[in-house]
Amino acid sequence: MAQRSDPFERLLSDAVRAGVCPGMVWAVGDARTTLSAGAVGLLDPADPGGPMRDDTLFDVASLTKILSVWAVTGVLVEAGKLDLTAPLGDYWPEAAGRPLADVTAHHLLTHTAGLPLRANLRHLYGSDPQDVRDGVLAERLRHRPGEAVAYTDRAALILGYLAEHLTRRPLPRLARDLVWSPLGMAETRYGPLPAALRERCAPTEYDEESGRHLKGTVHDFSTRLLGGACGISGVFTTAGDVGGFLRHLLAPRPGTFSPGWTAGSLRVRTGGLEPPRGLSWHPAPYTEPGDDVWSHFGFTGTGMWVSPTRGRWAVLLTNRLHLTRDPGPLARAREVFRRLAFP
Repeated sequence: MAQRSDPFERLLSDAVRAGVCPGMVWAVGDARTTLSAGAVGLLDPADPGGPMRDDTLFDVASLTKILSVWAVTGVLVEAGKLDLTAPLGDYWPEAAGRPLADVTAHHLLTHTAGLPLRANLRHLYGSDPQDVRDGVLAERLRHRPGEAVAYTDRAALILGYLAEHLTRRPLPRLARDLVWSPLGMAETRYGPLPAALRERCAPTEYDEESGRHLKGTVHDFSTRLLGGACGISGVFTTAGDVGGFLRHLLAPRPGTFSPGWTAGSLRVRTGGLEPPRGLSWHPAPYTEPGDDVWSHFGFTGTGMWVSPTRGRWAVLLTNRLHLTRDPGPLARAREVFRRLAFP
C-alpha cells in the first residue's frame, strides 16, 4: 500500500470516498521500474471487511483488445503471417464474396472499416456462436473502408476470428502462448475464473439473470454469448501484469512483438480523419497537440496509458460499473490521474 503522502493515493482515496467506485488499484512506472503503486477502497461493498489489494483481479473489458488482439496481431505481422494492407477476401475464405472482402486488417485496427456499430449480437444473430460468427462476417458495411473513423467492438471480434483462422488456434491460447507467458503475465487469463481466483476478483454489475453481481464472469454480454472469450473482452488481470505489459512497450523483452510494432501503432494512422487513431490505441483525451500519451479504456472502469517519448506508463483499474454506468465521475478522476502520471 502506498504511503499517505503519495499524490496518487490521495487522489484515488478521495475519489472512492466521493462514491466514484468501490475501490481502485494503480501502478505508474518507467522503462525500468514501478514508481508508484497501491490500492484503495473495498473489493466488494457487500463485504466491508475486504479491501482492494495490489493483486486484485479485474474484468478489464476493452483492455482485452490491447492485451490480447493487438498484441497477437503484432506477433503475426512480424512473423510474416499477416499483411495489414491485404484485402481480407484475398486470403480468408470466410470474407471472400462478402462486404468484408475489401476491408484490410489496417482498417480494422484503425476502426475505419465501416463496420456496423455496437449491437446486441444475440438479438441479431441468435445464441449459437457459429451463427454469430457467420452473421458478423456477412454484415453490410456502413460506408466504404477508409472513409471515416467509428469505434466498434466488431473490429476486435473480427481480428480475433482472423488470428484464429491464420493459426488454427483459439485466441485465448494464442494470447497466452505468444504474449502473456513470454512477458511473465502469470495472473492474466480469459475467464470465467475458477472458484479459487474469484475470491480476489472485483465484482462488476448486478446481473438480473443470476441475481447477483458478476464476479469472475465477464460483464460484456456478447462475450458471454461466445463462451467468455473473444476479441471484444473477457480478459481478467491485475495492475501488476498490465504494468509489466506496458513496460515491455518501452523496454521490450525477447520472445514476443518488437519495438517496431509498438512504434508503428503509437502514431496516427488515420491521416486527416477525426478522431485520430493509431493501431488499436488512441491519443489520450485532453492531451496537447503533439503530445504522445496513448491510451485505451474499458467499460468496467479500467484504463492504461503509455508514452514512448516520456518513457512512462500508467494503469488504473476500478470496478466503477459496480456502482454506476455513468462514466463522468471516473473520467474526471482518471484525467487528474493521467496528469500526475505524465507531468
